Amino acid sequence: MRRVPVLLSAAVMLALSNLAQAAPAAPSTPMRAPVADHHQYVYSPAVAAFLSSSAPLQPVTAQDLIAQLDAAGIERAAVLSVAWVYGRPAQLPDDEYDRVRAENDWAARQAGEYPGRLVALCSVDPLKDYALAELARCAASPEFGRGIKLHPAAGVRLDDPAQMARVQRVFRSANARGMAIVLQLRGTSAEGAHLLIDQLLPFAPDVPVQVAYAEPPPAGARAGEGATPLAALAVLAEAAARQDPRMRQVWLDASSFARPGLSPADARRVVRRLRQVGMERVLYGSETAVGLEVPPRDAWAAFRSLPLTDAEAARVANNVMPYLR
Repeated sequence: MRRVPVLLSAAVMLALSNLAQAAPAAPSTPMRAPVADHHQYVYSPAVAAFLSSSAPLQPVTAQDLIAQLDAAGIERAAVLSVAWVYGRPAQLPDDEYDRVRAENDWAARQAGEYPGRLVALCSVDPLKDYALAELARCAASPEFGRGIKLHPAAGVRLDDPAQMARVQRVFRSANARGMAIVLQLRGTSAEGAHLLIDQLLPFAPDVPVQVAYAEPPPAGARAGEGATPLAALAVLAEAAARQDPRMRQVWLDASSFARPGLSPADARRVVRRLRQVGMERVLYGSETAVGLEVPPRDAWAAFRSLPLTDAEAARVANNVMPYLR
């Protein structure tokens, strides 16, 4: 059985110098900031301590996030809980589900401090036995937005029928409750993207599905479209271009397709695929300035370095998912 590692995150971030050859002429007037950032996090003191085994991680509060959004001129943001991290197989605390609930609730309280600007989405590993219970709990709570982030802590093998069935049941439950799905895929292949379209999307036909990829090719790698995540992006883009009905509710969270080190050729490939998806379904997201990430202001400047037209960039800047409206 071949392993198809999949997890669905996000923000299209590029080093300006790496894209200089690929970028179009600078806009004649400054481009306004995005209305919304669809990929942000807060970290409680508890989860920061949990994640600090290899390197120190500081908590990130809603106040910290709002300061970054203000500096970038961004009005609203989705606060994606990081509760799923407690399912990491190398750690697995005995009180795992208690910690998951606590982190989700902490994120909701943080977003509640800025109700006009932040919306909290709880998160859960869809492979866990408690996944359906946590989805139902979050769906019933007015503290959370109408969405959930699904992030398998150890990855998922979509070619494994048992694992696929677990993710399908969570998709079905989210669809029944009218919950938008933010699915984070990590380093998936073209095969994984086909499985997503063929065997997952049919279980959530009535709700928006925000697909995010993580772990782009390393800087300087000659990736092309045969490497992740461009291979998966190509599959989704081609399905959208041929108007596959299963792609009708899919939005692309572009948070990882253009990291620093992306070559001008790959930048052009990314833009070509985004155009196939349709700029009306491409979402801006940046991720919190934690670790190696960059703040929203710099991430937006990097996104603007892609060889997009001003009109295309403006369309992405104005796209807002229903759970953030």
